[in-house]
Amino acid sequence: MIIALFPNILKPHSKNAALRVSQFLSQKGVSVVFEDEVAHELKGKSLKEMDLSSIDFSITFGGDGTILRMVHRHPEIEAPVFGINLGSLGFLADIPEEEITSGLEDLLSGKYRVVERMVLEATSDTHAPSFAVNDIVIHRGNVPSLIDLAIHVDGNYLNTFSADGVIIATPSGSTAYSMSAGGPILSPELDSIVLTPICPHTLSNRPIVLKPKQEISIEYISNYPPIEITYDGLTPYHLKTKENLKIAISPTRTFKLIALNRHDYYATLRTKLGWSGKLRLQSNTLNNP
Repeated sequence: MIIALFPNILKPHSKNAALRVSQFLSQKGVSVVFEDEVAHELKGKSLKEMDLSSIDFSITFGGDGTILRMVHRHPEIEAPVFGINLGSLGFLADIPEEEITSGLEDLLSGKYRVVERMVLEATSDTHAPSFAVNDIVIHRGNVPSLIDLAIHVDGNYLNTFSADGVIIATPSGSTAYSMSAGGPILSPELDSIVLTPICPHTLSNRPIVLKPKQEISIEYISNYPPIEITYDGLTPYHLKTKENLKIAISPTRTFKLIALNRHDYYATLRTKLGWSGKLRLQSNTLNNP
């Protein structure tokens, strides 16, 4: 078995955790490789020495951002991702630091399932196809006023949003920027897309959930400078006036995430969002005077 480790290279704590995991896995007879930038520092094999298709699992150390960075830097790695959360808020990386050892033991003993998540793909006249696990955000960027975005779904006109922008999110990304902008939380295993306007001028402009096979076309129609497009919050591109961005579910790519059998998504949701509701059992007092 070969496992690739991806610590957050800017955080010493993350690299220390990766080193401890490497030692644990090596004792179990697992071959370990590191991302190129930290391989020498952590005295391990580098990815560049490997056939990437031979990797069985990827382990990330950080938060959801570390996972997304890894996926975008190494799109050729198709191994399922085991996310160790060294921060606070994170829904893709849901293995807390105190459960690293027990979580790895579950992984090595097969007590997990692989969950395949949808991936968005966007194309335009001027950019090569780009993908996103969480969301694609079209934002006014440095434009000082609201922008107008004409939205079509499967060729049918939906609306023109005057707003700071729009977010197109997968169910995985519904708990990220989309939720902060007032979008709904979608169960991560749903097949759907959510379109959420960002600070729309008209309050009746609300988020809308679409079927997964629908294609969304977004045209920037304001006569202002180019606006920004970001994929999973990473490298921005620009969209010019009258240019179209077409977004749909990728027909060839999915994102594979390890889910431990003993983990419950809804428990993670309650914990991460700080929900304080308690299960109350109905009292028999009224039935027994």
